[in-house]
Amino acid sequence: MTGDLGAMTDLARLSINQETIKQWSLPELAAGCTEVGITSVALWRAPVQEYGVSEAAALMHDHGITVTSLCRGGFFTASDPAQRAEALVDNRAAIDEAATLGTGTLVLVSGGLPEGERDIAAARERVAEAIGSLVPYAAEHGVRLAIEPLHPMYASDRCVISTLEQALDIAERFAPEHVGVVVDTYHLWWDDRAPAGIARAGEGGRIACFQVADWVTPLPEGVLLGRGQLGDGCVDLRGFRVLADKAGYQGQVEVEIFNPGLWARDGAEVLAEVADRYRRHVL
Repeated sequence: MTGDLGAMTDLARLSINQETIKQWSLPELAAGCTEVGITSVALWRAPVQEYGVSEAAALMHDHGITVTSLCRGGFFTASDPAQRAEALVDNRAAIDEAATLGTGTLVLVSGGLPEGERDIAAARERVAEAIGSLVPYAAEHGVRLAIEPLHPMYASDRCVISTLEQALDIAERFAPEHVGVVVDTYHLWWDDRAPAGIARAGEGGRIACFQVADWVTPLPEGVLLGRGQLGDGCVDLRGFRVLADKAGYQGQVEVEIFNPGLWARDGAEVLAEVADRYRRHVL
């Protein structure tokens, strides 16, 4: 393991989301993080399934790496009963995978408006109903469901939950140990109610996951892959981290950046840059 003790201490709360260095395989991610003293990662279902869920769990365990969250479950908004039942089956599988990986957090992206529908309030209520159906199964497996609000530009096709308030209004129907929320700087930076929402989430013990990425413009076509490297955009990343800390959050800080420019570079170079930017803009 490289790096001095002070540098490793600086990175104690840093978790690398797998998508940030998508070009790396799971073994490369585990080895690369171990090399620089990072002991936490957040994983995604598709590459974990491809590698093997039990095998991925063993890999991380052997490297002394904690899996802070699994992404993603959700997509609950279909109005067709068969499609909704199918979504519940998939989410139970996601809960199984999270439990096998040893993470207590399954991130939920709620789903957008079904084609041809315009009743967003009804779609949000279907999200709440689906989460209610999943809570007993998740609790039995020691997994907490974490509702992630996404920026409003995703409301039509990806996530009808756009604000922390909306996420909390659903989460608070359930016990905090069973349902929490995700605080993601990329999705919440624009909302002047976010600080109050973070405080509310903290008071209720609801912050299940804290993620950071920057906002840069112009956004790319399709907008999904436009997250910026820490410090490249307009988000007060440290300010958000301080708000989360003041709200009582003591967990890991996940760096989750979807950016083809980062994926085209050497993974070790990207990891070193992320660690540097984390120290400079988040700590």
